[in-house]
Amino acid sequence: MNDLLHQYRISRTMSIVLLIGLFMLGTLPIMIIAYCYLALIFIIRTWMKVGFKRRVKVSLTVIYGVILATQIVFASLVVFPMHGVTFMYFPAKIFALVLLGIPFFIERFTTTKNGTEFYMPTIEDVTAISFEELRDNSQRIKSMMQSMSNMKKSVSMNHMKTVLEDIPRHSSTRYINHGSLTDYYFDSAKASLDDGHIYLVVSNTGSPASEIISQFTQKQYNHVSLSFDRDLNTIISYNGGNNVYPPGMNAEAVQYFHQKDDASVLIYSLPVTRRQKELLIEKVAEINEEGSAYNLVGLVAKHSFRPNIMFCSQFVYKMLKLAGLEFFEKDAGEVRPTDFIELDYYKKMAFEYEIKF
Repeated sequence: MNDLLHQYRISRTMSIVLLIGLFMLGTLPIMIIAYCYLALIFIIRTWMKVGFKRRVKVSLTVIYGVILATQIVFASLVVFPMHGVTFMYFPAKIFALVLLGIPFFIERFTTTKNGTEFYMPTIEDVTAISFEELRDNSQRIKSMMQSMSNMKKSVSMNHMKTVLEDIPRHSSTRYINHGSLTDYYFDSAKASLDDGHIYLVVSNTGSPASEIISQFTQKQYNHVSLSFDRDLNTIISYNGGNNVYPPGMNAEAVQYFHQKDDASVLIYSLPVTRRQKELLIEKVAEINEEGSAYNLVGLVAKHSFRPNIMFCSQFVYKMLKLAGLEFFEKDAGEVRPTDFIELDYYKKMAFEYEIKF
């Protein structure tokens, strides 16, 4: 149930973020692509439904086609000609975004559950269902309003601009980070071999990307790193490179985590043998030589196109699994930073200390 609720929240948040992105950055070609994409998805869904009569499928296909034509005409002839001319451009663009929801409305209200009958609902049917749903889900609506209020702070114009400007630096198909770790880093890592622990560093940094990701995960802590020493001189993870190195596997410093006033870092220790620690250091050296990239697409798709293309929690989980240190079972692409704390049912890790700025 919690996973279903989490997926619902992710879907809802992604939809809101996409709508905000379309409102702020959507050009006419982008809007047309969005309209066409939705129309294609709903037409495919219609023809794949089992039990739908052919005339129902044909009727719905025609309706989706008419809706698509109306959306494109409205955006082309009404909305974007106003751009830079009148303030009415903004409410018109909002209405153009509202039109994106029409296919959802049609699918919801024009077919019965078994798909064998086709009808248009009466106004009484629509209002009755809508107000009944509003009444039964008032608490959910309040929660949604609170989430939207929080989102205004996290998904700000500056944060969106920073993240979007950073996207061209990333690659989800090729290694773009090569040799960012120096000999000094590996000397420091090897110097920690007598310490029978590795350290998981779970952080709430306040970076623009972290703030936006928090709206998807609904978690306070959205970054996890690995350190070979307790003093955090060998912190490593997958990140954006802080505009110094290419996105991928990079060393980190404690100062990197201080990007907002209430940023905080939790440090946990995990017992390891000397051989396990050596194995981890060797793997880090291998990735450093072969190359890496940050798995930006994988945050949503949960998939890596190449072995060394990962995001932070995916990297940490794979490293633990490589050394036989994992303490919960989950697909690496599904692991979130807070899972290392929340799924530690057998208390394999020990809390060491917290850093507040």
